[in-house]
Amino acid sequence: MALPEILLIDDNPVRVQQVETVLKFLEYRVYTLTVKEFETASDRCREADVVFVGGSNDKLAILLKSVADAASGAPIVVLVEAGGQQQALATPVHQLVTKILEWPTVYPELIQLLDSFQPAESPKKSRSDKGLAGVSRAIARTRELIDQVAKSDATVLILGESGTGKEVVAQALHRGSSRRDKPFVPVNCGAIPGELLESELFGHEKGAFTGALTARQGRFELAEGGTLFLDEIGDMPMPMQVKLLRVLQERTFERVGSNKTIHCDVRIVAATHRQLEQEIAEKRFREDLFYRLNVFPIEVPALRERTEDIPYLVSDLISRMEAQNRGSVRLSPRAVAVLSQHHWPGNVRELSNLIERLAIIKPDALVDTGDLPEKFQAYEIPDHLPATLPDQEIHVYRPAEHQGLGAAVPGGVGAIHLPEQGIDLKEYLTELENELIRQALEECNGVVAHAAKLLNMRRTTLVEKLRKVDTA
Repeated sequence: MALPEILLIDDNPVRVQQVETVLKFLEYRVYTLTVKEFETASDRCREADVVFVGGSNDKLAILLKSVADAASGAPIVVLVEAGGQQQALATPVHQLVTKILEWPTVYPELIQLLDSFQPAESPKKSRSDKGLAGVSRAIARTRELIDQVAKSDATVLILGESGTGKEVVAQALHRGSSRRDKPFVPVNCGAIPGELLESELFGHEKGAFTGALTARQGRFELAEGGTLFLDEIGDMPMPMQVKLLRVLQERTFERVGSNKTIHCDVRIVAATHRQLEQEIAEKRFREDLFYRLNVFPIEVPALRERTEDIPYLVSDLISRMEAQNRGSVRLSPRAVAVLSQHHWPGNVRELSNLIERLAIIKPDALVDTGDLPEKFQAYEIPDHLPATLPDQEIHVYRPAEHQGLGAAVPGGVGAIHLPEQGIDLKEYLTELENELIRQALEECNGVVAHAAKLLNMRRTTLVEKLRKVDTA
């Protein structure tokens, strides 16, 4: 089970170093920001499972409010100086804090606190759960729009081609809302026959029609208090559009075969790949329903419009497969460069299917250009490949690009003698560790997951150590 990801926001460099060292020793992933950095990168809170905030300053209350707004419900731990005079927090602010922890702390108290943040059976909240990986301006704009509207109850209309990830956006909206603890109920309006859609949405009573042997709740009732995602709303038959419009206006409905009015508290998020203005012009979609749904539109960009995100999406998709125990695969920089030239008519869904196929064909192996399907063979390999790719940092390690790793271990691993003039023990141990990591990677042909097993450490821990070497 994956350990929680921790974000540390603190301006005290000594405390930052101590906390980071202890948490990383316990194999937690830790990311640090100063308060000033947090002001320009508050969205980093959304990726964290737990946020630690350094206390004991006059602006702590304001900082905590900002962190709580950005953290989307993640637990907040305030670190205060042990034995010092603690700042009293006003009741509204104190309610935002999960725990006030004196630092330095004692091991049992820290472990008890960290254990309370262990994820349950459901997958942890993570970047891959969000499925919005990438650094392009287009996907960054999509994330901004999600942030703007998530906390409101406004109806959202998600537009975009098939396979762009419209349901992923809907799920992100739900997770970022005050309804996150209530149901998220999706229904594909285009996949259900028109004569059955009313029963599917509103439910029916026993005997309402042939085959209605028992009463049944509809999707509106199942989503009570939460979010109802109406996918492919553009394919909804006109008669159902009229009934849906009434529900949106009055927030009431009746089951099929019943005259009892049911009140509903449901947030509507709709999506379509169709151009609804054109559908309205051709009398296939009601204009009044369009304006009722189009309160806050979000357009999801096609993959061909953000090809610079493909390396990040590849890494995201592989990580998701690994988290679900559906295998893994590695892609060379040449292969990723070729994928970035494709038009991707099926968008992210097409890319996801390709990664899953490659994981079946070459499980845990390195995929190069020659291993890609036939339609990718016509693309040329660029002369200059990016120096680093996000998926390579996680799934493929290229020792040739990191000659500094363990290059100067005094006496080698097998010859450990204390020189007469003494040594810098910390530096020596770091170099010794780097040398062992280098040997493990060579032994495993650069496969990080295999090298981590050989070193008896978590893969994520090894990745962090490699990143430190890269930035040293």
